[in-house]
Parts: sequence; C-alpha cells; structure tokens
Amino acid sequence: MNRTGKLCPGTGEVRYLTSLLAGAVLLPVAGGVWAAEQQGEGAADTATVTTTTATASTGDGSRLDTITVEGNRLYDMLPSEQTGGYGVDAATVGTKTPAALRDIPQSISVVTREAIEDQKFNTLDELAKRTPGMRVLSNDAGRSSIYSRGYEYNEYNLDGLPAPMASILGTVPNLAAFDRIEIMRGPSGLFNSTSELGGIVNAVRKRPTDEFQGHVTGRYGSWDQNYVETDISGPINADGSVRGRLVVSNDDTNGFVDHNDNTNQTFYGALDVDLDEATTLSLAYLRQHRDLVTNNGLPTDTDGNLLDVTRSTFAGADWNSFEMQSNDYIAELTHQFEGGGYGRVAARYSDRSADFNYAFGRTGVSDDGTFTAVGLGGNVEQQSLSMDASYSQPFQTLGNVSEFVVGTDYKRYETDTFQALSNFGSQSFDTINDIAYVDIADNGAVRTNSRETLEEYGLYSKLTFRPVQDLALIAGGRLSNYSTHTRDYTDGSTGERSDDARFTPYAGLVYDLDRHHSLYASYSEVFNPQSEVDSSGTLLKPREGTQYEVGVKGSYFGGDLNARVSAFRLYDENYAAGVAGESYSAPIGKRRIQGAEFELTGSITDQWDVIAGYTYLDTEVEKGDDEATFVLMPKNTVNLWTQYGFEGGALDGFHVGGGVTALSDFHTAGTPQVDAPGYVVVDALVGYDFTNNLKGQLNFNNILDKKYYERVGSVGTFNMYGAPSSVVASLRYDF
Repeated sequence: MNRTGKLCPGTGEVRYLTSLLAGAVLLPVAGGVWAAEQQGEGAADTATVTTTTATASTGDGSRLDTITVEGNRLYDMLPSEQTGGYGVDAATVGTKTPAALRDIPQSISVVTREAIEDQKFNTLDELAKRTPGMRVLSNDAGRSSIYSRGYEYNEYNLDGLPAPMASILGTVPNLAAFDRIEIMRGPSGLFNSTSELGGIVNAVRKRPTDEFQGHVTGRYGSWDQNYVETDISGPINADGSVRGRLVVSNDDTNGFVDHNDNTNQTFYGALDVDLDEATTLSLAYLRQHRDLVTNNGLPTDTDGNLLDVTRSTFAGADWNSFEMQSNDYIAELTHQFEGGGYGRVAARYSDRSADFNYAFGRTGVSDDGTFTAVGLGGNVEQQSLSMDASYSQPFQTLGNVSEFVVGTDYKRYETDTFQALSNFGSQSFDTINDIAYVDIADNGAVRTNSRETLEEYGLYSKLTFRPVQDLALIAGGRLSNYSTHTRDYTDGSTGERSDDARFTPYAGLVYDLDRHHSLYASYSEVFNPQSEVDSSGTLLKPREGTQYEVGVKGSYFGGDLNARVSAFRLYDENYAAGVAGESYSAPIGKRRIQGAEFELTGSITDQWDVIAGYTYLDTEVEKGDDEATFVLMPKNTVNLWTQYGFEGGALDGFHVGGGVTALSDFHTAGTPQVDAPGYVVVDALVGYDFTNNLKGQLNFNNILDKKYYERVGSVGTFNMYGAPSSVVASLRYDF
C-alpha cells in the first residue's frame, strides 16, 4: 500500500565497455519479472504505437506515446508525492525536456518523496549515502562531500537552474521543500558545460496543488534527535487559478559525538498563477539555515593507524561553530503553444553566507597521547544567478514523432573567501575541548583572502530523431562563452581566462529490444575552468572530461519498476599538476575512471518497494599528481533498501522494511597512508497506519551496532566514525 571532438567511442572503448556490460544478468532477471507481470495482469496487448520519442509504459507493459504532434504529455507528469511508491518512469535531469528513463542514454536515479520519508532523510548528503552509485565523505549534516564516479558534485539544480554546492559552505540542501531528487552520473556538458565530471543533481520542488492538502510531521530519537515539519498547499482564490504552498521544518540533534549539536531549518514558499489556460507564472522563495558545533573528525596515531576510541570522542573545542544561511529566489514562466510546443523562461538568484570558527587536530597522536591542534576561522560570501530560456517542439517525420529543443542560458557565480589559521600547540583529547576561545578570523594568520568569479553564456540545441519506431538517435551541441576571474587580496595578484566560442558535443542512441528493455549508448563531454596558475601567473586552461557509456535499461509494471545495467569509461585531461620544485602548476594531468553499475528501483507491487544497486569503480591517475580523493572511492559498493506494507488480515496497516549498505576497503593517498576496512551496516523500520490520516513509524539504524570508520582523511583530521545504533520514532498527520 503506497503511503502517502569524437562523436562516438573508438573500437577499443566499445570492446572494453561491452566486456564490462552484464546484460546477461539483467535480461534473464527481467524475463522473470515479465513472466510474473503476465501472470498477474494477463497477456499484454500486442499493438504498439509507431510514433514515439520519449515514452513510458502502460499498465500491461506495452509502450505508450508520450510525445505526439500535439505535445509531450510528460510536462504534465504527476509529482511523486501523489503517485506514491519508489518508482517514477520519467525525469528531467540532463535532458531539459522530460523523458522516460528508458529514453535517456545515461545513468539516472530518482529518489521519490516516499523513499525520502521512509528512510527519514533530512539532507541531500544523508540521501546520497543510501543511493546506488553515490559516495559521501561524511561531515556534519549538510557539510559532507558527495561524489559519483570519483568526482564531487559541485552544483545542485533547482528545477534545472544551477547554483554552486560546497561542503565548506554547508550548502548541501535540506530536503523538506523537494518532491524528488533526480541524479545523473557522468558529464552533462550539453546543459551544464562548466561543471564537474561526476554529473548533475536536480532537486524538483514541491509545487502548489489544485486541491487543499497538508500534513504535520514530528520525530524524536537517540541523541535528542527531533524534527518538526509543516506542509500546507492548495488554491488561494475561488477558481483555483492562484495556488500556494508553504513548508517549514526544523531539524535538531545533539549528535552521537560530544558537543556536536546540529540544527537545520527550512522555510519554503511557492505561488503558481495561471495567467491563462496555457500560461503559468511560478514564484518561489527557499531559505535554509544551519547552526552547528563543527566536528572535523579524529586524528590517527603517528603511523597512520586508526584509533580505537569511543565514538563520542570530540577532537575540537567546545566553542567550535559554523553558521550558514542560504536564500534562493526562483521565477518561472511556462507556456504551452498550439501544435505541441512548450516554452519556458526561468531564473534563480542565490545568496549564501557562512561564518566558521573551530579547532581540530593537525598531527597524529603520539605515544604520550598528545597531538598538535590548529584552528580555522573565516567567512564565505557567495552570490549566484542562473537564467534559462528554452523551447521544445515535437514533429512528425518518416511516420514517427521526433522532438527538438533549443535554448539559451546564463550563469554567474561570485565567491569571496576569507580564512585564517591559529596554532593551539600540543593538546590531548582531555584538553582540546577546553581551549580558551579565540576569534581566529581576527587573530589568526591569513590563509586565504580571495574572490573568484565565473560567468557563462550558452546556446544549446538537442534533437531526438526516430527514423524507425524502435530507434532514437540523439544529437546535440552547446556553444559557450565563458570567463573566469580570480583575485588574491593577500598579494594583489589576479588571473583571467575566457573563451568566446567553446563547443561541447553530445550524442546518444536508444534502441528498444522489446517492450520492456532498451539498449543505449552515449558520448558526453564537459569542461571545468581551474583556479591554478602556470609559471607566468596565468590561469590554466580548463579541464576536459569525456565519457563513453553503454547499458541496458528495463521498465516493468507500467513504469513503476526500473532497472539498469551500465558500463562507462571516463577521461579527465588538462587537470593541474604540480611542477617539481616550483610553486606553480601545469595542465598536464590525465585520469582514467571506469566501472559498471547495476540498479533496480521502484515498486514491485502496490505494497512492495525496493531500491537496490551495485557499483564497481576503478580509478587511475595516468599522468600528474595523485588525486587524494580517488583512493577514498571503494571499488565495490552495495546498496539495498526495501519495505513491504500489509493489507488485510491481522497485520493490516503494518509495514516493515530494512536495508544494507556495504563498502569494500578504501584508503588515503600520501605518507603515511590511512587504511580503512570495508563495512556493512544494517537498518530496519516498522510502521503502522493508525487511520488514513495518522501514521507512525520506528526507524532502527545500524541495528547490529557496527563500529566502523565511514571516512578517513589525514593523520590529523577527517577520520570519521559512522553513527552507532540508534532509533527514531515519527508520527505524521495528514489533513
């Protein structure tokens, strides 16, 4: 029961990727699902449509038009909070126009509202820890670093509009304002050309609803965890042409580490106004705030061996502090044209600020139990503006329906960073908590005082062409005009680099093997400006990322359950590498990342939901300096979460669930090397629906009380224990 360059890879790349692709695994498994589907629903209608580009599945498993010459029906897809379950059959991330997951030739995951609430995720980094293909280097909630395919996500989109995301700034978002999270892995330079190679995270906002609805949620658990959320939505005027939504949440915990208090707050307001039957104006404001006692983790011993101390040990001062406020203003105008065209103009302005002042370890713990402690203090101010205007149009050719999208966008990121360091000398775990307060920003040695500005204009287009019913050929390109400026206020130096005509190509194909499975392949690029300088003080040319990906996707039970097996190879060139004996860098670095993924997500029945995945990752630095974060990526990761709701009988109203997260060994670079063993963590839930409106749940985390390090850093800091066994009780009332 639902509750709630080269346009294609060379021969070598194809041969390698095909050898990794475990299609023989997916197809037999999917065949079993298909057989069960037929037994449960009867024989499928063999009639199939002949004019599709982006498609979904019908309830009997056959493919259904989602794009006709009258328009793309996926623009009107329902939010996941209304459809329920863990599965959606379409997404917008990396595509600009909504498309079925089977018709996007890259790796996509969508985490629905129900999956978020079942697992009690409050922030994006908590969600990423349990999402296949993702790796999180843990810190305080909202301050962790999120990785995919060896690279950190450095932006997150709000309905396709980007802004920077950085752990140092604490701008990893809270989740209360979002209906679902869409995640693309790998470069997506067609719409986000100046971004990292890991991919794109798109947060889809909760929208005002046509009918009145609301809920109140409360939680309480171990370490004084408490969470309160109110969400109210509905029409404002009599005819429903003006609709509003308000979401307010407060998340607070003392944390399992001593002194590590952590508070996160969200305020979200949205207004949708129908200007006429085909035109809608949307306005929204999102404010997020963090106030916490910073925990930078533990040191090791002087040989790099992880310490066996209590998990509550805090290697910082009791006055450690971090405060962040983020304000996002969003405006969007959409219009559905006669003949199926769809136009959108949207803008997002973000204003962020963070102030921090905290102590942590710098060296390993010696035999006498002491280590050197330092402090970091400062502030970061950041403003960003992103705008986008696009037009999409389906059209008929060769008896099938194709679609194109054209558009232009603009973004400007400006970041001012000030950091200072203080030395607190020799400390122990018994003394560091009681260090006398120091305002490090005013009294420390200046480490960073800089401004960095990135500005980009872009023109893009994409064509999805269907020469025959079962084959979609996708091609696109982007022309970018970008400039990046840096200013170092400590020595007065500046840097600048720009390009007036940077072209980024994209190509892909999707071939329907049968009504449940599609074979896909894609080629994608991205480039990322760098802040390092060469011997003349000139900013280095941008890094260049290229990815080849192939895979098989499956869709079952009317699109409620989706599966994917994929293999990829990614190259990162021109990255800054240090020059021996010099203080400058050179753009000579080259990395190669390759791997394979399996993912199964969605609802098998109305009562049974599942998220399952396996990720294999192999990273190699072919030239240049070793990249420390690469070795922190385990080769093997397994994620599993499932829940089942009972209907009828003695257990009517109950739902139970559980999950497993498992990682293989990982370690740091450098000398001494810090090694961390792999681990397995088991979670569980049990819930009961008291009435149609009142529902309760108990979540049990790390039920075996596994003691493990989920992150390692250096001998001095960023060695983080995973949380001990805990329980959280929650109640939700819908009205």
